[in-house]
Amino acid sequence: MYAQNYKHLGAHPEIRDGVLGTHFAVWAPNAREVSVIADLNFWSHGQNWLQSSDDGVWRGFIPGIKPGDIYKYSLKTASGLRLEKSDPYAFAAELPPRTASVVSDLSGFRWNDEKWIRQREMKNIYEQPISVYEVHLGSWRRPTDGRRYFNYRELAVQLVEYVKPLGFTHVQLLPVTEHPFDGSWGYQTTGYFAPTSRFGSPHDFMFFVDYCHEHGLGVLMDWVPAHFPTDTHSLGNFDGTALYEHADPRKGFHPDWGTLIFNYGRTEVADFLLSSARFWMDIYHVDGLRVDAVASMLYLDYSRKAGEWMPNMFGGRENLEAIQFLKDLNVVIHQDFPGVLMVAEESTSWGGVSRPVYTGGLGFGFKWDMGWMNDTLRYFRRDPIYRRHHQNELSFRMVYAFTENFMLPLSHDEVVHGKRSLISQMPGDHWQQFANLRVLYGYQFTTPGKKLLFMGGEIAQWTEWNHDAQLDWELTKFQFHHGIQKLIADLNQLYRSESALHYGDCDAEGFSWISADDYQNSVYSWVRYGSHPENLLVIMMNLTPIPRHNYKVGVPLAGFYKEVLNTDSSIYGGSNVGNSGGVYSEIGQLHGHGQFIQVTLPPLGMIVLKPITRPVAVLEAKAGKEAKD
Repeated sequence: MYAQNYKHLGAHPEIRDGVLGTHFAVWAPNAREVSVIADLNFWSHGQNWLQSSDDGVWRGFIPGIKPGDIYKYSLKTASGLRLEKSDPYAFAAELPPRTASVVSDLSGFRWNDEKWIRQREMKNIYEQPISVYEVHLGSWRRPTDGRRYFNYRELAVQLVEYVKPLGFTHVQLLPVTEHPFDGSWGYQTTGYFAPTSRFGSPHDFMFFVDYCHEHGLGVLMDWVPAHFPTDTHSLGNFDGTALYEHADPRKGFHPDWGTLIFNYGRTEVADFLLSSARFWMDIYHVDGLRVDAVASMLYLDYSRKAGEWMPNMFGGRENLEAIQFLKDLNVVIHQDFPGVLMVAEESTSWGGVSRPVYTGGLGFGFKWDMGWMNDTLRYFRRDPIYRRHHQNELSFRMVYAFTENFMLPLSHDEVVHGKRSLISQMPGDHWQQFANLRVLYGYQFTTPGKKLLFMGGEIAQWTEWNHDAQLDWELTKFQFHHGIQKLIADLNQLYRSESALHYGDCDAEGFSWISADDYQNSVYSWVRYGSHPENLLVIMMNLTPIPRHNYKVGVPLAGFYKEVLNTDSSIYGGSNVGNSGGVYSEIGQLHGHGQFIQVTLPPLGMIVLKPITRPVAVLEAKAGKEAKD
């Protein structure tokens, strides 16, 4: 059945004629012989044969092999060479560095997330708040009892307990598909149907997802169809031929990562990957996939010099087979699992990544806005004295902001390989670094697009991310670090509660500039609109360490503008420069509006103002202000 190969390929425990055993099936069309090797037969080739068939699949039932047993396939190639391979469709694997597959029974888990799944199917994801906490399970938090890792069940409880109060809607896991090398962070996958055994069993991972759902937290995971490692036990040269990969290295070898590239034009290979994607939704109930390295799939000349790549049939650089695969992927997933998120990490200007397939797009729901990330971090790294010369680095984004459905990532890629942590990238003295980071997060949460933040960013960790150690949790004892954590919680709360900050994330009508050209003061001001014209927020950002008093901006509505968030508040570690709760609009033409407000902009700070336009509310606010004065 299309994209459901996991139901009949691989190892499936069953009882035949009262005998417990396992049915094995593996695609190896060019092998001369295939047998299963395991403890049962002392890992000897030829003791437990599988039978070939016209479709290139070798099958057989072997009594005595039961759940928990380890195994591999022993294949004899056409040239007589014997290979020992892990099962491409294995549901579990040995703990690395061991490489055998593990027979697993995926049935029997009692799910409790029916309500979650039903509600997920009914939501319009583009108008919903989506705020993602990106996590590497092996280095988020580690045990103190001598174990290297917590298991999935422990991590579920701890993550929910931590992430829910911070207000995130989803956690996104760096690849938990099985991988041999910790330093690949999971991005060199060998087990496309196996959650890594580092953190427990398949049922343990089911518990992880189910527990998150029961507590209102979605689970996304990174998925890597762009390439796979050359480890001898894995997919490469599987039956003595280039079965999963292209034989020609100009199409089959990735020079950046030293990995192999899937042959997307081969039906069985495309179905292997489609089945993998569907498997995580079907069997593990995950809420979506962030598809890694999409750009490397789209272009035949990606990271290649002239002469190192092969043009397509029309002489172009587009990988037509990969493009079709991505379209098929999104059609299958969105059709079978309404409401899930399919997110592309695509770093070029390829058009229509997040547009429907029927309009010519690739069909993803969202695309990471790498341009926003690069321009924003480049700007924020600058000393404020020079920012006036680079005003367009932030304003330019709105030229293209609605050409795709974007997610704004401050991901793991920005805090590794010598780039330093986010707080360490900020300029100035200690106070200014924290102020810059606070306004950076304020900008991310108030500009159109869904949100993603990598773990450690919410506590302003000083050091780069290290996959071999846990986060520096002791930092939260200090005021400035705890203030960042508090700000993230408040930004998430505001983002989720105010439709003006999420309803129009993917719609140009949800945003308008008030002023983007005040380069002399390095000030930006804009409006976010919600589901109703009166439902709006005014956001102002001062990116210098100089307070701006009596700063005027035109606003769409008359009334009292309540200051609902100020990144310079003392509760976040700021200097508490602000507007004493809010300001009244005044009559006068400015910035195309018939009224304006006059505010104090905090140094290296952002304020968010919400208009209260109902007469009674305005009078009450005015009376309260007069009484206070």
